[in-house]
Amino acid sequence: MIDDPLFYLCAVPAVLLYGIAKGGFGGNIAFLSVPLMAMVVSPQKAAAILLPILCAMDLVAIRTFRGRWDRTNLRIILPAAMVGVALGALSFRVLNEQHIRLLIGTIAVLFVLNAWLRRDQTLARPASVWRGRFWGLVSGFTSFGIHAGGPPINVYMLPQRLEKTVLMGTLAVFFTLVNWVKVPAYVYLGQFSTENLLTSLALMPLAPIGVKLGFWMLQRSNEQLIYRLCYLFLLLTGGKLLVEGVMGLLGS
Repeated sequence: MIDDPLFYLCAVPAVLLYGIAKGGFGGNIAFLSVPLMAMVVSPQKAAAILLPILCAMDLVAIRTFRGRWDRTNLRIILPAAMVGVALGALSFRVLNEQHIRLLIGTIAVLFVLNAWLRRDQTLARPASVWRGRFWGLVSGFTSFGIHAGGPPINVYMLPQRLEKTVLMGTLAVFFTLVNWVKVPAYVYLGQFSTENLLTSLALMPLAPIGVKLGFWMLQRSNEQLIYRLCYLFLLLTGGKLLVEGVMGLLGS
């Protein structure tokens, strides 16, 4: 188990942020977690430590949002996400992580800027098979390596303007299945070392605390605020990933 106090100084807020996001409050805040932990360990190690904790959080989130999800959207995005996870696993050894960061960051920033600038941003878009499958596949792919599947799937989900608990419940089901499907591939790729698993176990008690805190905050916030926070954190995290990708490529 990692025993560096500096690691836990970063890991504890990172896990709580992820839990708060899974509980429904400002969903894109979760994507600060891996970069925060990556300040003290490699992104790959941070992702491996987080995955068992995310799986536990997902089960809490499913119970919290039980029955409050959009089945039409799930039928569209889940099969595509499974394909994306498979592609992520197959390319894990050869894919440059900086290219993934650059791709996600560019998508997220352009999406938010477009949403803020267009005149019809208040009009809800219906579910779409082709858009949902495309963004579901991208989300599964980007989720595999650094748990960054949120920005792509939110590009598809946010314009539909679903009721806030339905939106968060749909994302809870989506990421529950995506994260659990990633587990066998992480085992095969040797990501679950004894040190990583013991560190995950030490942080695991924070999982239900973060989710319940996020749900409590969601219930006390209006829908407009939740959507504004989602877009804001999507812009911030997208910008961070974009800068990291550019700097990483320039430094390589």
